[in-house]
Amino acid sequence: MKFQEVVNVLQAIEELTSRNQIMELLAALFHKATPEQAQMITYLSLGQVRPTYLGNQFNIAEKTIKKVIQEIVDLPLEEFTVGVKQKGDLGSFLASFSAKAQQEDLSLKEVFQQLIELQTISGEGSQEERAKFLKALLRILTPAEGGFVIRIILGKLRTGFSDMTMIDAFSWMLVGNKSLRKDIEHAYNVCADLGLIAATLKKNGAQGLSDIHITVGIPILPSLAERLPTAAEIIEKLGHCAAQPKLDGFRLQIHVKNNQVWFYSRNLINMTSMFPELTQAAQQLKVQDAIFEGEAIVFDESTGAFLPFQQTVKRKRKHGIETMAQEFPLKLFVFDLLYLNGESMLNKGHEARRKVALSFITADHYETISLIDEREVTTTEQLEDYFLECMHEGLEGLVVKKMNAHYQPGKRNFNWIKLKRTQESGTLIDTIDAVVLGYYVGRGRRAAFGIGAFLVGVYDKKNDRYETIAKVGTGLSDQGFKDIKKLCDDYTVDHKPFNVVCAKELYPDVWVEPHLIWVVIADEITRSPLHTAGKTEHEQGYALRFPRAIEQRFDKSPDQATTVDEIKHMFNNSYLKKAEAKNK
Repeated sequence: MKFQEVVNVLQAIEELTSRNQIMELLAALFHKATPEQAQMITYLSLGQVRPTYLGNQFNIAEKTIKKVIQEIVDLPLEEFTVGVKQKGDLGSFLASFSAKAQQEDLSLKEVFQQLIELQTISGEGSQEERAKFLKALLRILTPAEGGFVIRIILGKLRTGFSDMTMIDAFSWMLVGNKSLRKDIEHAYNVCADLGLIAATLKKNGAQGLSDIHITVGIPILPSLAERLPTAAEIIEKLGHCAAQPKLDGFRLQIHVKNNQVWFYSRNLINMTSMFPELTQAAQQLKVQDAIFEGEAIVFDESTGAFLPFQQTVKRKRKHGIETMAQEFPLKLFVFDLLYLNGESMLNKGHEARRKVALSFITADHYETISLIDEREVTTTEQLEDYFLECMHEGLEGLVVKKMNAHYQPGKRNFNWIKLKRTQESGTLIDTIDAVVLGYYVGRGRRAAFGIGAFLVGVYDKKNDRYETIAKVGTGLSDQGFKDIKKLCDDYTVDHKPFNVVCAKELYPDVWVEPHLIWVVIADEITRSPLHTAGKTEHEQGYALRFPRAIEQRFDKSPDQATTVDEIKHMFNNSYLKKAEAKNK
């Protein structure tokens, strides 16, 4: 298969607005591919050359890439700069040039291997070597192919679809409909490598799904918690349950095998190098292999106090790691066990999983790794008492778990329920992790910032799209607005992304590809005739009343943002609470 064939399909996808049409184009491309090609197409279509957990950094500065492209197109700097600005990004600018005679008709595998090789260049003088390598590659690609490559390297491929559309395309490739979606999604949930799944399906068909299982070193998609506003409602839902403190740190999935240790964030990023003290402690665990989850947080042993997240987040860095480990040592509180010594724990109940975890996470590791506290409760009073204890310790609240519930990767349900601070002054019980979809040019004093407010949405998993819920114009300082504009400008597009549903009356001045997550709080959730979150032919959408921005969220991908279903639950809970108060 030629690389140009893949580029042609992805270019066609960029012009489409129908998710089903996109899925069918991808399925047709997969249908013609070999297993090896299907794996490469999967990664490239998602703007990668490796699965997320292996990393996709090319380590080429954008100014270096600009210089390479300027030399290739042979334009004066001023004309080049104007041209890039008009086209919106370097990839689109390069793609707009006419083909030159020296280009070659490269295969998909040839280009893919070149990109892998580019990633491996390191050491002294590597920037110059990467620039030279990239220039040589771009000179033998067509402008369209080159533009596609540039956008992958910069992490700005804007095809507008995510993992769920890819999963549907796999099903369509095999059976001509979406009937295998549930089975393929389950395979992905326990083995988060879509390229591997594509190759397996091409090689062995649907029956190959039985060969996809937990593999130490490949992340499992994390289980997610639902929300309920009161202890009474949680007890009514779960009955006898286990309550654990909700810590505000790094949620990590830890893999251990043969003295090797990997730490993955909730959005599947490998963070192992950042936590040398945790790696050393995990290597001492007496296990053959294991996968477990925990929260890493800066903890003051002398006072027994958890430090604020602002202190913990300082550990998220690439340089000066050893110094920061000394200044802000982390402690890992393990809250679940997923796999141990060759055996999956997913289909065991919570109580059984914790009992097994107790057998190997012992007091020997107390200083750095320990099991999180847990209290079994059966009454509202017991749960409220424990919640207040945690609040007095400065914690966020509780995660309450059903005693016999299996661990369900990638699923959000009422097996786990978050209980956070009670409602005060009408403010929402919980925050919302919203996706930034665009921004509005500022007026008055904010005119100088170039931004006055930004549009946010929530994720509709069923349709793999983002639906608007609020315009946010408060909560940030002047510098905060300048910072978010700068972040947004790295992902601007000149049209509404096809996977964004927005009323024309709310169109922002500048559209932003769904990528940035922002934590937002509001007074309440209301119904809205304009916002599209949860909107149907017969029902209005949902909106946030008086939304305020709090902070950027780095540990989630856009499809891990708050969902439309969560918003519905939060609205219904608030509505019932108001009705109860009115009837008292």
